[in-house]
Amino acid sequence: MKFEKLIEDGRLWAAQYEGDDYNAFDLTFSQWTDVKWLKDFFTRNINDLSSYFHITDLDEAIFDTIDDAATLECLMLDINPDVSLDEIFRPLENFRINEALLGREKVKGHNEKHASWLRLYAIKLQPNRYIITGGAIKLTAMMQDREHTLIELAKLNKVREHLLSLGIVDYEGFLDNNNDDDRQTVTNT
Repeated sequence: MKFEKLIEDGRLWAAQYEGDDYNAFDLTFSQWTDVKWLKDFFTRNINDLSSYFHITDLDEAIFDTIDDAATLECLMLDINPDVSLDEIFRPLENFRINEALLGREKVKGHNEKHASWLRLYAIKLQPNRYIITGGAIKLTAMMQDREHTLIELAKLNKVREHLLSLGIVDYEGFLDNNNDDDRQTVTNT
């Protein structure tokens, strides 16, 4: 598993899984801006789209996703150094009130017309330091309700367990376990 720095100050990283050519952040946004991929996704999930969001027009869903994705990507990559990522990310578990070791976090997109279905998922190394593990179009109340969101939950757990297996519990440990500043391979050695 590799990790790629997304913003120069090192506050935001993305996991790159074995066999993938790109990191999870880039793969996610590539899907969210690919009209063909989105049409296939919304066709397969039209019942959820219409049930939860009352949208039946695939073109509307595709346009909203691409627009929302562009806004979210800019927010993440162009974030002002004075703004803490902790203001954007929230605990994955809505009921969690305390900090968790390598906490599972999420950030939601923002859409003017309806609640955003876009989610980025991340592991919080420490305040204001995150590793993006993936993202999903979440059309149901619970991640456990659909296979594509279950896959993202598994990625969150995989990255968390990988870091813990190496004794990495914070940002300093993450950096100490690596040599390269921009792309880091974190493996058992």
